[in-house]
Amino acid sequence: MMNFELETQRLRLQPIVASDSIALHEIFIDAYVRKYLCDDRVWELQQIEEMSLENQNLFDTQKLGLWFIKTKDTEEIVGFIGLWYFFEEEQPQLVYALIPTATKKGYATEAALKIIEYCFKELGYKYLLASCDRPNLESIKLTQRLGMREVEQRTIEDKPIVFFKIENDLVHCQD
Repeated sequence: MMNFELETQRLRLQPIVASDSIALHEIFIDAYVRKYLCDDRVWELQQIEEMSLENQNLFDTQKLGLWFIKTKDTEEIVGFIGLWYFFEEEQPQLVYALIPTATKKGYATEAALKIIEYCFKELGYKYLLASCDRPNLESIKLTQRLGMREVEQRTIEDKPIVFFKIENDLVHCQD
């Protein structure tokens, strides 16, 4: 696999590979993370192993997928971020999750801005979508900080989902 590591001022984004399944599973089974990301279901390790293999394949074939978010100072894994296919969309969406101790530190914004930059500069995307459950106010606020705008609401599996979009010419962060 090519080197798809990305860096920000405080973070190192490292592609998740098949051998990272246990570390990724630890994030997915966290109650805070799974509340919205997994509809509060606990995923089995086997599901995460399959996801990690698919992720490695996505990097090999499409130069995208999920990256661990690691702090540069401690190399601690504090979450993940990346591009993943959801809801039959033709293009992958921005997705992220942070462990509870890593929230409210600006990590999600910092990592997401790097992924948006990667989408536009390296992948040539014209736009990027993100979606979240309507009650997930933290993710809605993140999309606003990233300069994304709400474009649609849908009910999917009886859950209200909000879709956001950023276009290639609008990359900026609003404080």
